[in-house]
Amino acid sequence: MPNEPDPNPTASEASHADASSAGSDPSKTRPIGRGAEPAPSVESAEEALHRLAKEGTNIDTLVGRLVIDQGLATPEEVQHALERIRATREDVSALSLAQVLVDSEYVTRRQISRLRQIIEAERSGQKIPGYKILGKLGAGAMATVYKARQLSLDRVVAIKVLPRKFSQNPQFIERFYAEGRAAAQLNHPNIVQAFDVGKAGEFHYFVMEYVEGRTVYDDIVEHKRYSEKDAVEVTIQVAEALQHAHAKGLIHRDVKPKNIMLNREGVAKLADMGLARAVSDKEAAEAEAGKAFGTPYYISPEQIRGSADVGPASDIYSLGATLYHMVTGSVPFEGKNPSAVMHKHLKAELVAPDHVNPRLGSGISEVIEMMMAKRPADRYRNCKDLLIDLRALAAGQTPVIAHKDELPVADLSTIAAAEAAAAPAEIPVDTSGAGANESTTFKILFWVMLALLPISVILNIFLLASR
Repeated sequence: MPNEPDPNPTASEASHADASSAGSDPSKTRPIGRGAEPAPSVESAEEALHRLAKEGTNIDTLVGRLVIDQGLATPEEVQHALERIRATREDVSALSLAQVLVDSEYVTRRQISRLRQIIEAERSGQKIPGYKILGKLGAGAMATVYKARQLSLDRVVAIKVLPRKFSQNPQFIERFYAEGRAAAQLNHPNIVQAFDVGKAGEFHYFVMEYVEGRTVYDDIVEHKRYSEKDAVEVTIQVAEALQHAHAKGLIHRDVKPKNIMLNREGVAKLADMGLARAVSDKEAAEAEAGKAFGTPYYISPEQIRGSADVGPASDIYSLGATLYHMVTGSVPFEGKNPSAVMHKHLKAELVAPDHVNPRLGSGISEVIEMMMAKRPADRYRNCKDLLIDLRALAAGQTPVIAHKDELPVADLSTIAAAEAAAAPAEIPVDTSGAGANESTTFKILFWVMLALLPISVILNIFLLASR
């Protein structure tokens, strides 16, 4: 199904890419398929707000500030609600600001309830010096991501915070900081930039570029599939990002639609280095041997096997699976559970993309099939080669490397040069003895004709006499 979520979360599921798709507006409803949540009562929401608010803080003041900051209500609407409250102060059933805002239909009960998340975010942000939390972007298994303002540079950033339950786990903490170190090595316009990583009190945090936009996954859910042209354009940008990362000795290991962001200008940004690992890190490779890291719908066969020599070809496979999803609206392999999906990556034959979506050209289908070859050796050698074919597709040309009926340009030129060196320019003609042969033939014909002449004369005389 085009909008089916990843069958299981990965260690990097709380990426900025995943989180930002939820938006910073706490009024946004949850995605279809998760079930309708019962609307909480205003009273229960206020009780939660009271518990979270600082001691002595007036709850009406707190609610008024938050609904304005979050764009849920205008200052005029809040002022109107406060005036209504003041007019009923003598009534024992006087309403709170939250209740009046709901009764006036300026906000919903669910929005009031979600103010609790914003206060939690502020409480976390107060412990990270130099940043002001603007709201919660999202949360996953491994981290919570907040939208914040970096006060020193007056810029909006995204801050990933490790949950408190993992703050005493050395393994989780190391992986969290490894992501920051990996991202810090990369400086490319198609990669979400890392700014800072550190610890403040009991909070471990990672500050990165805030990308205002959407993810490729969001687009697939909304539009079912990409046009071939747009999909190739996005894939070129991601391939360039991966080429940069691979040149720095890093493999991403979790390329998927949710980890590709698109800003308002349409620039693709590869996010979430949570599973990134140095190719040369043999110690980490050996420690992870036999374990599958990645997301089942897009994971490479060698990652499933837990191979110690996972390299750039693995990212090419995952990008190929992502491109497949983009142009067909379906993931390459489906199954009733993650194990079934991964088994198909290992054993099942890939249905050609142009068989799923007949509108696709054969060229893009060939490229995807080469990207998703089961054996790493059968895929593109590197992103440089992949980009040759992707750019050919973008120009409306045949992909020279993946096209099955043609050899790569380099091989064709090599063969032509070898043939030119081995073969002379013209086929020589052997003329030795030609004059002697012609003379002998002429002599034989002369004597045969001379021998036949008397026989002809005698026959003619006999015919005349018989008359």
